[in-house]
Amino acid sequence: MCRVERPSENNTNNKCQLQEYLMTMGLKFNNTKLMKHSSMAVSQSRVKLWMIRAITSILLWTCVVQLMALGEMWGPRLLKGWPSCFSHNSDLSLAAQFSPLPAKIVLPPKRVYKNNGYLMVSCNGGLNQMRAAICDMVAIARYLNVTLIVPELDKTSFWNDPSEFKDIFDVDHFIASLRDEVRILKELPPRLKTRVELGMLYSLPPISWSDISYYHNQILPLLQKHKVVHLNKTDARLANNGLPLEIQKLRCRVNFKALKFTSQIEELGRRVVKILREKGPFLVLHLRYEMDMLAFSGCTHGCNIEEVEELTQMRYAYPWWKEKVINSDMKRKEGLCPLTPEETALVLTALGIDHNVQIYIAAGEIYGGQRRMAALAEAFPNLVRKETLLKSDLKFFQNHSSQMAALDYLVSLESDIFIPTYDGNMAKVVEGHRRFLGFKKTILLNRRLLVDLIDQYNNGSMSWDEFSSTVKEVHVDLMGNPKARVVIPDKPKEEDYFYANPHECLQQLDEPLRNT
Repeated sequence: MCRVERPSENNTNNKCQLQEYLMTMGLKFNNTKLMKHSSMAVSQSRVKLWMIRAITSILLWTCVVQLMALGEMWGPRLLKGWPSCFSHNSDLSLAAQFSPLPAKIVLPPKRVYKNNGYLMVSCNGGLNQMRAAICDMVAIARYLNVTLIVPELDKTSFWNDPSEFKDIFDVDHFIASLRDEVRILKELPPRLKTRVELGMLYSLPPISWSDISYYHNQILPLLQKHKVVHLNKTDARLANNGLPLEIQKLRCRVNFKALKFTSQIEELGRRVVKILREKGPFLVLHLRYEMDMLAFSGCTHGCNIEEVEELTQMRYAYPWWKEKVINSDMKRKEGLCPLTPEETALVLTALGIDHNVQIYIAAGEIYGGQRRMAALAEAFPNLVRKETLLKSDLKFFQNHSSQMAALDYLVSLESDIFIPTYDGNMAKVVEGHRRFLGFKKTILLNRRLLVDLIDQYNNGSMSWDEFSSTVKEVHVDLMGNPKARVVIPDKPKEEDYFYANPHECLQQLDEPLRNT
């Protein structure tokens, strides 16, 4: 082994020689210690580098996942132009992948007013009688500056329908859409609710066809005194005419905007209309020839002896049907009876209705069944009913006549022609609603004249051509055209019904529809 000479201190290049010396010897000077430090430094650097890479990767993927989640929610606002990695259909266009958000529902501001009390109401009658009553009660509550409790529906009438308000109407929409007019609650505040449950409640039936001054002078003091007042009758309790324009327009707003049916009822209604539309135009015939109608009215034309007896017994069984002794023939000649199915077949043919058109029967079970419907079915073979179009989908509506009537109401609004055979509550309310929708064709039958013409034709004293031309001529101006209501002072039952022709809320066809 060669000996290495240590460099002299006098050598001016001793530093350079030392460096060369160390490099030449492979850095053996303090070799062990230097190698240990070097090894540890390299190891720690690699660990730190790996940790930085790992954390950075995690953060990046977290950001990507969050951005993709936001992209699903907000559409193109954040990820405009990015294809979705989580799309279930790679063939979808970007526009389809990022559909816009549904329009945000803007609620009207709440009306602030001093509350004069709480108004509870119990509606009576069928669906459309109750519908009109609800509109009246909202207008009354607004005028009196009180809080309205969501109306209670009739469960004790002939139909015996247990449906609550929320089962038929969208209660949340009803409350929210009217918040700028009146405060509506689903139930009384707890303290007052307890008082009512203990029987501490002032209840009365308001006077029929009253103007708004009656409620201001008679009902408002009761509300201020008792805090809670219950109106146990609501049918026709507000006048047709002589009311402030704001009250009339509020009645329309409730009827046409606030009273929406539940989503389930509306979906079935759309399904029926779609089925009918796929086969062409359709007519809705409100054939009011159910057992309750005939028993109540005492109209028995065309019925056999057993049926007349059955209807009479039914009329006497219901104490709130006040009229018991009824002359059916006289009432029919006065035009106060619904047309029979046989009479209806003659009238539709005389009017020139296409025999192949679809006719949707908006009614309950026809009294007399197929025997009474035979003539109509022969003349117009394309008769359909909700029960045949929907079948099993109606199982949830069984024994809920008001919900079934709601379905008929929706289909009636959408029909090309609407023809009622009796001017009951549904006929009148649908007539008014179709006017609001643009004066859609509604043939209002003049029954008093028709039964006379039918009798003349049937006994041979009038030819078919003469009968048909007369029927057409009579109904030229009875198609739901724009007109003012007929006002008969002190005879509200004989004048035009507000909800059949709410002309304060309507406009001509050449005018744009306006909100009420």
